[in-house]
Amino acid sequence: MKALITGGAGFIGSHLAELLSGEGCEVYALDDLSTGSRQNLAALSERPNFHLVVESVLSPSVVSELVHKCDVVYHLAAAVGVRLIVEEPGRTLLTNVQGTENVLEYCSRFGKRVLIASSSEVYGDHREERLLRENARRIYGPTTAKRWAYADSKAMDEFLALARHHEQGLDCVIARLFNTVGPRQSGQYGNVIPRFVQWALAGEPIQIHGDGSQTRCFCHVRDVVRALAALMSSSRTTGEIYNVGSTDRIRITELAERVREAVGSTSELIFVPYEEAFGYGIDDIEMFHRAPSIEKIASAIGWKPTIDLEAILAEVVAVARSGAAPVEQRAHA
Repeated sequence: MKALITGGAGFIGSHLAELLSGEGCEVYALDDLSTGSRQNLAALSERPNFHLVVESVLSPSVVSELVHKCDVVYHLAAAVGVRLIVEEPGRTLLTNVQGTENVLEYCSRFGKRVLIASSSEVYGDHREERLLRENARRIYGPTTAKRWAYADSKAMDEFLALARHHEQGLDCVIARLFNTVGPRQSGQYGNVIPRFVQWALAGEPIQIHGDGSQTRCFCHVRDVVRALAALMSSSRTTGEIYNVGSTDRIRITELAERVREAVGSTSELIFVPYEEAFGYGIDDIEMFHRAPSIEKIASAIGWKPTIDLEAILAEVVAVARSGAAPVEQRAHA
C-alpha cells in the first residue's frame, strides 16, 4: 500500500506518517515546510519506505504525479492557527480551498480513495454546552470577522468532497478534528496547551483570552491518527463525515490551573481581551462551547480516545522540559 499525506511534515501529518510507515505502508509526505518541519520526520528519515516531497499542495503537476503514484490519500494540508488566519485570511482561503480542489480533482480522475481532514470550526459559534453531532446546524458570524475565513474554507472543502462523491463517485471520507494535542505542537499560532505550558515553565503570567469560561475538549494526536487510519481502512465510511475528538470537556480557566499544577508553577493567571491578543476581526467566538458526539465513529470503526487529559499534560510538560523544539500545530500546505 502506498499512501500520500499532504501536510506530512506537520504536527498531525508526521505522527500519521510514523503510524503508516510502521505498519508497512510506503509513505509519501508532501509539504512545503512553511510551518511543517523536517525535524518532525527525524524518526522516518532513514526508512526506505518513507519519502518527503518538498513542494506545495497548490502545485497541480506535483499533486497529480503523487496521487497517481499512491493508492490512498490523506489530505491534511491546510492553513491553520488563529493568528495566521487573522493576519492572512487570503492565504487561508487559497490554501484550504484551492489546495483541496487540486487533491480532489486528481483523486477523482485516478480513482483514489481520499480522507479530508476537516475541523470542528465548521460548527461555528455554539453557546450551549452540548455534544455536537455530525448533522448539527452550523452557526457563523459576519464575514468582517476574519476568523470565520477558516471555518468557511473547511466547510467548502467538505462540500467539494461530497459533491464529487455524489456526482463522480469519488471514494472519500471526512474527519472533523477537535483540538488535537501532543508532542510537536507549538503555541506559535495560538494553540492553548503548549502556550500555557511554556508560560508556566518560564514562571511567566498565563494569558487567558476572554473570561476563560469557554470549554474545549483535547484529544491526543496518537488517538487521532489511529482514527484516521481506521476510517480509511473501512469501506463502510465512504461518503460520510465523522467527528474525531475527546468528549472530556474542560473550561480554559481550569485548564490553566491544571497546567500550573502539572508544572509545579506559581504563574499568575491574567485575562486578555481578544482584540488585544489578536487585533480586530477576531469576533468573540472563543466564548463558544464545542464538544463532539463520537457515537457515529464508535459505531463505524469502534474508535474512542484512550489517553486522558492528565496523561496529555504530563507528556507535553515532559517534552517541553526536555528542550525538544516544537513546531506548528497541524499539517500545512
